[in-house]
Amino acid sequence: MEYRSLGRTGVQVSPLCLGAMMLGPWGNNDTADSIRIIHRTLDAGINFIDTADVYSGGASEEIVGQALQGHRDEVFLATKFFMPMSEDPNQRGGSRRWIMQEVENSLRRLNTDHIDLYQVHRPSPDTDVEETLGALTDLVRQGKVRYIGSSSYSGSQIVEAQWASRERNLERFVTEQPPYSILVRGIEEDILPTVQRHGMGTLTHSPLSGGWLSGRWRKDSASAPTSSARPNARFDMSSQPTSENSTSSKNLPSWPNKTD
Repeated sequence: MEYRSLGRTGVQVSPLCLGAMMLGPWGNNDTADSIRIIHRTLDAGINFIDTADVYSGGASEEIVGQALQGHRDEVFLATKFFMPMSEDPNQRGGSRRWIMQEVENSLRRLNTDHIDLYQVHRPSPDTDVEETLGALTDLVRQGKVRYIGSSSYSGSQIVEAQWASRERNLERFVTEQPPYSILVRGIEEDILPTVQRHGMGTLTHSPLSGGWLSGRWRKDSASAPTSSARPNARFDMSSQPTSENSTSSKNLPSWPNKTD
């Protein structure tokens, strides 16, 4: 297996990362089979797994936690927070209050004492980026989180977060996780040059564009995926109160993909 640096962290990760979004009721509800998938991934030399608290309402994290028993030190483990976890308006977002609560929930579900990469699943227009970075910095200093990252940030939001980290002496985002496929290439114009300038690693998600590039649907097929059928439609924040394989090297245009 080839390994490469995660941005400028010095951590070596495989060019492919297992995205665990479909492990659990959203996709594969067979826990034993999901665990077998993770173990086959490790056997193939992949040492990078990415999940999120919201995937299957926490079930994905629990499955990953079960599968990594006895293998935790072999894996660079990433998860995310931000998406609504209940109807409670305070159980979501990037506030200090929620971050400090939800990291404990993720640690419990993952059955680990630390998260290697803790990512903000979406930027929040209602929360000062310094509040989010301040809370994440405290988690790094407490040893509960090793590195922090962002997901689906715009170029200007990435720059703002990097500026705040430097000016306020806070931990900085070391990775960005944008969508990227031959159908969704907008990041080439702004996001990729921006993360390259700041020495960040890039985890690209949805390389099959929610199934459109899987080959399952043909022009003469009786049915085709609709936007509501795509897993990423769950993350359309337009209906919310507020607003996946591997790291890339710093050389464009070789940006590896995270399989969801």
